[in-house]
Amino acid sequence: MKIVSYIFSSIFGLVFYLILLIFHPLQWLGLKIGYQAHKNVVDVLNWFLTRSLLLIGNTVHFKKHHPIPENTTIIFVANHQSLFDIPPMIWSLRKHHPKFVSKIELGKGIPSVSFNLKHGGAALINRKDPAQALRELENFGKRIHDNTWSAVIFPEGTRSRDGKPNKFSLNGIKMMVKYNPEAYIVPISINNSWRVYKYGKFPLGMFNRITVETHKPIPLKNADLETVFNEMETTIKEHIN
Repeated sequence: MKIVSYIFSSIFGLVFYLILLIFHPLQWLGLKIGYQAHKNVVDVLNWFLTRSLLLIGNTVHFKKHHPIPENTTIIFVANHQSLFDIPPMIWSLRKHHPKFVSKIELGKGIPSVSFNLKHGGAALINRKDPAQALRELENFGKRIHDNTWSAVIFPEGTRSRDGKPNKFSLNGIKMMVKYNPEAYIVPISINNSWRVYKYGKFPLGMFNRITVETHKPIPLKNADLETVFNEMETTIKEHIN
């Protein structure tokens, strides 16, 4: 299987990169028109990126177990297994205007991806500069509140290499809660996307069933935050295979 994967991974890599190149100028054009036009381009980009996984036999299944409130800020909190966690979340949660907390290094050099992070409302954090990270999270919290957008945060901070969740850090979530006290937290459990990288960056793992599951929204208004955070983390982890 690994030998076969070399062939199909090469095809996938070419297609994936071509998609990023094609949508880069389309994003620029969309941004010139306005926020919604740019967002529409980003949504379609991530539909293509999600479907491109079929070239290596990987399928993505998004499961929404409970209705997610609309026209309010949602703080989506998920475990993190690979970069392939992100496209299906952007596409499937598009009505909630999800904006990601990301490391600052991703804000330059990657066609389409860096452009969206810089101009689409994301938070770009320098993990080596706590003061910068704090300012960026504060501005991000205010930004999603003022625009009724939603945040997507991976509290592990870095990807799990074997599917087992790393320790959660709550600092970023607490900053979102501070500026969005009437928001909802929606826990998300992601399974099997780490298997795409089970051999490393090349070749890629084939024929995996990736699942992204949203769980019951937790209202923050008048809630005990310690209880909320415990429920959130427990829910995410108990649904990771």
